[in-house]
Amino acid sequence: MAALSRAEADARSPVVFDLHETTVRALNAELHAPTATSYEVLHPQGAHSLGAGIHDEIDVAVRGHAGYFCAGMNKLGRVVVDGSAGNGVAENMMSGSVRVRGDASQSAGATGRGGLLVIEGSASMRCGISMKGIDIVVGGSVGPMSAFMAQAGRLVVCGDAGDGLGDSIYEARLYVRGSVGTLGADCVEKPLRDEHVAELTELLDAAGLDHRPEEFRRFGSARGLYHFTGDHGSY
Repeated sequence: MAALSRAEADARSPVVFDLHETTVRALNAELHAPTATSYEVLHPQGAHSLGAGIHDEIDVAVRGHAGYFCAGMNKLGRVVVDGSAGNGVAENMMSGSVRVRGDASQSAGATGRGGLLVIEGSASMRCGISMKGIDIVVGGSVGPMSAFMAQAGRLVVCGDAGDGLGDSIYEARLYVRGSVGTLGADCVEKPLRDEHVAELTELLDAAGLDHRPEEFRRFGSARGLYHFTGDHGSY
């Protein structure tokens, strides 16, 4: 294999943004109109909105903890946080991938419409709230009211789930390996069939986790809340 030229090597090297020396506004302005395909963010120190609004197929590595709304509205980007993330990581994500090597705070993946969010640690309450097509894989546990009003997509929890799981759920599919505190309104346990085992295998492989899919339980909507019936006519 021929060695890369200096120009080719430079083109493949990530562009570095040190937030000790520049601003989040300058970083995001570059990511919104990228001149490179790979970026590295140093000294994030919990800054908010890192990498929000990406809409190109680029790689962004955040070397430390991120604040609120990291990688929000992501489209096509591949974002990795080498730390934990604050509220709303990957909220309203459209496509691409976001990986958090640590834990995530509230509302991870909220209203997400597509793409893959992987949280290697645990996520706080309301993980996947109102998800609309996103896939979320959590290596640890999730807090209360996760997948509240989840409309579409898949949530995989390799640890435990807090109370109110799937409250007012629509058609999202939930998989939990550990215990579940309580199920929310209209959320019920469902059989784990062969197609769900195949689906779980795919999601766990994508997340880089080696749990056996047969260890999980599946939950979803009983479809008792969002269908109009004649009994509702008197209200």
